[in-house]
Amino acid sequence: MKALRIVGRSFRDAFKSVFRNFSLSMASILCATITLLVVAVSLIIAGNVEDVTKNLEKELTIVVYLEKNATEEDASFIQSSIKNMKDVASVTYKSKEEWKNEMSEYDPTYSDIFDSYSENPLLDSLVVSVKDVNSLESVTSEIRKLDKIDSAGYGKDAVTTIISVFDFVEKVTIVIVIALIFVTAFLITNTIKLTIYSRRNEIEIMRLVGSSNTAIKLPFVIEGFVIGILGSIIPIILTIYGYIIAYEKLNGYIYVELIKLIAPFNFVFYIALIIMVMGALIGMFGSLLAVRKYLKI
Repeated sequence: MKALRIVGRSFRDAFKSVFRNFSLSMASILCATITLLVVAVSLIIAGNVEDVTKNLEKELTIVVYLEKNATEEDASFIQSSIKNMKDVASVTYKSKEEWKNEMSEYDPTYSDIFDSYSENPLLDSLVVSVKDVNSLESVTSEIRKLDKIDSAGYGKDAVTTIISVFDFVEKVTIVIVIALIFVTAFLITNTIKLTIYSRRNEIEIMRLVGSSNTAIKLPFVIEGFVIGILGSIIPIILTIYGYIIAYEKLNGYIYVELIKLIAPFNFVFYIALIIMVMGALIGMFGSLLAVRKYLKI
């Protein structure tokens, strides 16, 4: 019961303190709001970059063209051989007639070109998907060693460039998020430190009447929690509505349909939850750090 009374009194004192020291509390809330907003944007970018990278990796395939004189038995044997390779996920056979029909449907000009030939100039092919994008090169090299293979490739230079760019962006955003977490904790710690200094007489009285360290520290920790929660409200609102509006304005993708954005639901709510938890934890941690370091209790 005593513990519950201390906790209840700490919550009451924390809420009173937020409004009693309104200017200092607003400074802390504003610091948290600005940094958490940037964190939210960074998380959205990081999430979308990771999703685009994964989708690109799924779309990356090795196209294997068979020699012109390859028979159906040869194609079946090659398909079976590739399927048995360690890093291969799937192999799909695509005949030259399928290629011809697909290209003719895509652009009627191709149909006229094909009609000018006495026979189909295209080659039968196999489309190979791999389990891990990093194994594209090794699987391609292994396929090229098989008989009756005309060529095998996956656009190595373009793939390497795209993946390296997205990896770089993802790593940068993660570094920014981590840096902002420390900046937020630092700013809240310093603004709460001012609050603690302005209430040093009150704290001294609490000590003199025999209040325990926990009873003195707990209101400040809860106050940090409240400041963190209040500081996360605006970033959460802007994140939810801002992302939904941006998604609708961009029709769900950036520039090309290959770079698709993550659908707002439930993505924005996960981001909002992360921001709220982050604000609360950083506020509590900042307060605890300030109390322990500057009050020496």
